[in-house]
Amino acid sequence: QVQLVESGGGSVQAGGSLRLSCAASKHIVGTHSVAWFRQVPGREREGVASMWLDGTPKYADSAKDRFTISQDSAKNTLDLQMNSLKPEDTATYYCAAVHGWVGYPLEDYEYNYWGQGTQVTVSS
Repeated sequence: QVQLVESGGGSVQAGGSLRLSCAASKHIVGTHSVAWFRQVPGREREGVASMWLDGTPKYADSAKDRFTISQDSAKNTLDLQMNSLKPEDTATYYCAAVHGWVGYPLEDYEYNYWGQGTQVTVSS
C-alpha cells in the first residue's frame, strides 16, 4: 500500500505559478509509474503529466511547455511545477501511482494509488 498526500494548491492570478507536491508513504522512485491528474466538477478526470518508473515524462497537450513533473528520491515526493497558469487550469489536482510500467500513462484507470486532491484556482 502507498499513501499519497498532495500539498501546494492555492489561488493565483493568470500568468502566475504554483508548485504542487505529493508525498508518498514509501519509496516509489524507480519502482512506480506516477502521474498528476486534474478534475473539474461535472467533467472527467484528465491526465496532466506522468512519469514512467525510468523517469521518462509525458505531458498532455494542455500542459506542454508550461508544466514540469519531477521526483525527489531523497524526499520521496512527486512534484508538479506549473507556470503560465490559465483560468482553465482551475481544478482539483490529484497525484497517482502504480507499481511498474503502464501502457497509457495519462489514463486514470492505470493507477491504483491516489491522493486526496488539492485545489488550484486561477483567476483572470
